[in-house]
Amino acid sequence: MESLELTPPPAILLALEPLHAFSDYFAGLAPLSEPLPRGDGHPVLVFPGLGVSGCATEGLRERLRELDYEVHDWDQGVNQWPEADFDRFLDLLSEQLKQIYSRNSRPVSLIGWSLGGVYARELAKKHPELVRQAITLATPFADQPNSTHAGWLFTLLNGGVSPMDEVLLRRLSIEPVVPCTSVYSPSDGIVGWAGCVGTESEYHQNIEVENVSHWGMLHNPDVLRVVARLLAEHQHGTLRTLLDTCVTKFLDAKAKSPGDVPQVAQYIDGEST
Repeated sequence: MESLELTPPPAILLALEPLHAFSDYFAGLAPLSEPLPRGDGHPVLVFPGLGVSGCATEGLRERLRELDYEVHDWDQGVNQWPEADFDRFLDLLSEQLKQIYSRNSRPVSLIGWSLGGVYARELAKKHPELVRQAITLATPFADQPNSTHAGWLFTLLNGGVSPMDEVLLRRLSIEPVVPCTSVYSPSDGIVGWAGCVGTESEYHQNIEVENVSHWGMLHNPDVLRVVARLLAEHQHGTLRTLLDTCVTKFLDAKAKSPGDVPQVAQYIDGEST
């Protein structure tokens, strides 16, 4: 991927952010033109952005519950970056992730808005065996603190010193080895969109949504459609789904008729026709 210039959004987008956010909020209250794909009941853990608590993500979480997911707030109050060591803080978040996984015996989808997406990605790196996928909404994981309009707040909440040194920034830019999707909008008035774009790979994809504010990422129906579609996709993708189905049928047939085991290829042909 070509190097993108990391700069804050234009001043006009920052000025329009409150009005734009209200527009996105009310758009999210309107009936959807098309039904969203239903979920399979797997657990979802949602992280809020900088300076807000889970109250900010309640609307998104409620919509996902309506799609039959088991949805959890991060339960850490206001997100203002950890006062203690970052890795110790991740250990704290890991305990909740492990508990959710243990109760369900299913990998957890992680959704993080803005700064919350940093936690989602880092947990996916730390515990890939527990994570189904990580979805970030307007998260500047490839950014510099001074290239967003939230940098001053980030620094203020951390005693006047930015916790983002070069070592940490390099760490945050490393992709997890689980499916990750970065959802961003060029209309974001807080975070420069270029800082939300990672290198496309086996594990990472970027999805642009048009005309969405930073706060609107939690309410805009176009974003909700993207999130619902991602959550509804099979954990391993189409090819892995086919192979899993073939192996399962093969083993079932072997258990029922040990002396007459069909060839796996027969099931591959059956699934693909």
